[in-house]
Amino acid sequence: MTKYYHGAGKQGPYFEGWYWKLQTRKGDALALIPAYHIDHAGRRSASLQVLAGGQSWWLTYPELRAFERMFCVQIGENLFTDRRLRLQVEGDGLSLHGTVGCGPFTPLKSDIMGPFRFVPGMECAHGVISMGHPLEGRLMLNGKTLNFSGGVGYIETDRGRAFPSDYLWTQCIWQGTRPGSVMLSIAAIPMAGVRFTGCICAVFCDGREYRLATYRGARVEQWSASGAAIRQGKYRLTAELLEGEGCPLRAPAGGVMSRTVHESLRSTVRYRFWAGEALLFDRTGSCAGFEYANGG
Repeated sequence: MTKYYHGAGKQGPYFEGWYWKLQTRKGDALALIPAYHIDHAGRRSASLQVLAGGQSWWLTYPELRAFERMFCVQIGENLFTDRRLRLQVEGDGLSLHGTVGCGPFTPLKSDIMGPFRFVPGMECAHGVISMGHPLEGRLMLNGKTLNFSGGVGYIETDRGRAFPSDYLWTQCIWQGTRPGSVMLSIAAIPMAGVRFTGCICAVFCDGREYRLATYRGARVEQWSASGAAIRQGKYRLTAELLEGEGCPLRAPAGGVMSRTVHESLRSTVRYRFWAGEALLFDRTGSCAGFEYANGG
């Protein structure tokens, strides 16, 4: 198992981060983003962002360690693995402590980037580590107990030089008699001197994985701050933002976390997914993640 620190061997500008979302059965949500970044001059830094309750916190650390052959990230005294996360965070206006165990991950059948993962010089590459997994444990956030036992988690990752200038991202996972999960990302992608709108999307429904993506012929019919619609053959997905206000989040630009975007952890979003004329689901999630950026 090879351990690396701040992307040893990587040249700046570069960033890599891991997005953990934890959701209680009652609908409370918490997101954690450990990351490292390398600027144009090769200077390395590490950070942890925390989002909860309409607030966000940014903390810097002297180092980040990760393993290439297993899922394990350590930043300060905080540990993120495929079995648990352990947090001991103290910052300005933030106290976050506890341990939450993770059940089996639900990975995708293949890399969400498809053949684009082989294209050199991509501005940003996305990855989905788990579309959903059970949680067990509690965290103490500023004196309030968050009980994640019986809840669900979601994990993804991003790496590259910068986030796209224009993009939309939304994610939702729900429990019940027909559990499901959806992740959709649309972005303006610069490549070889041209710019095009691309999308990647994964849907879990009734025990089946569906993949919609530009490299599979998906077309973006509409996207804006209020939602999106994409179509691929007989499949069509819409995501309509009904309610939600984002809180500030730092994002990479040239390997430096200098850009401010806004993300909501508890947006109300209506998702509808068709196969031809058949409506496979019509789900309104009140604990959806939603982020839209126009110009960066």
